[in-house]
Amino acid sequence: MRYNFLGRTGVKVSELCLGTMTFGTQTNETEAHAQMDCALDGGVNFIDSAEMYPVNPVSAETTGWTEEIIGAWNIKNPARRGDYILATKHSGEGMSYVRDGAPISSKTIAKTIEGNLQRLQTDYIDLYQFHWPNRGSYMFRKNWDYNPHAVKSETIRLDMLDCLEALQSQVEKGNIRYFGLSNESAWGTAQWLRLSEDQNLPRVATIQNEYSLLCRLYDTDLAELSVFEDVGLIAFSPLAAGLLTGKYQNGETPNGSRKSINSDLGKRVTERVWPAVEAYLKIAQRHSIDPVHMALAWCSRRPFMCSSIFGATTLRQLQHILKASNVTLGEDCLLDISDAHKAHPMPF
Repeated sequence: MRYNFLGRTGVKVSELCLGTMTFGTQTNETEAHAQMDCALDGGVNFIDSAEMYPVNPVSAETTGWTEEIIGAWNIKNPARRGDYILATKHSGEGMSYVRDGAPISSKTIAKTIEGNLQRLQTDYIDLYQFHWPNRGSYMFRKNWDYNPHAVKSETIRLDMLDCLEALQSQVEKGNIRYFGLSNESAWGTAQWLRLSEDQNLPRVATIQNEYSLLCRLYDTDLAELSVFEDVGLIAFSPLAAGLLTGKYQNGETPNGSRKSINSDLGKRVTERVWPAVEAYLKIAQRHSIDPVHMALAWCSRRPFMCSSIFGATTLRQLQHILKASNVTLGEDCLLDISDAHKAHPMPF
């Protein structure tokens, strides 16, 4: 397992991060705890969660279950809390059953972190992330039409400053160690950095955005920002919600899979996605590499990468995924991947 720096914190995290968004729905507590054991034993020292999890489906009734399952593991394994970096998130504006849809602000941060800590059964959160910006996000297929937010840029910066000052208080109390973003843009991340440096407030360590062979929005301005500002990408959906495994090709929908619950995989299922997936599957076959390992190894070696978040419904899937850390892609394979990207850019 390789390890990368978490921004400028001096902390190193594994290039693979255990995602937990199915803990409580598709993955029961016993299986979830077995996954945590297996991941840590396999060299993973990074676990990501969120207050709104689990998903598939997201509901008011299940909100917080994932953190509670992780918390139950922490209670059973108190000596191991220091063995891993724990990341979680504060939900943002628009989720009506979480704080009545209130935006992230100094009015919500302290109470929300208190809830995170209670559910996670821990005294501190290593990486605290804002799940999406108050002004909206271009993630989840919202990137096709640019629609400027009605609020002025200075108002947005004042809102950011209010949040950073509240985070500083939480750092001083020892409740959180570091700060990260999620579903952010290059402009937004630059504003957070500018304010934190000008005011000596918590600096953005990471940004968690979607990134995979099929979704490469990050390769433009955000990639450059990541490299020059030491804000590493934590890639979510590096297997494109399972599309890159090949299990959905030819109209297949395995029982219990994410597609059996969410038929369009968060609008990732399009007419153009199937030939794109087929192109990458053929590359993997040509180079005698498992397609799961190829997709993860490619993600992990990108110059701006901090870690790639994988999700596994079963322990068997997790054990298979962990083998990706030993895979190195040759130049011929990388050239084939580049050609496939040019032939099938952003298929969803």
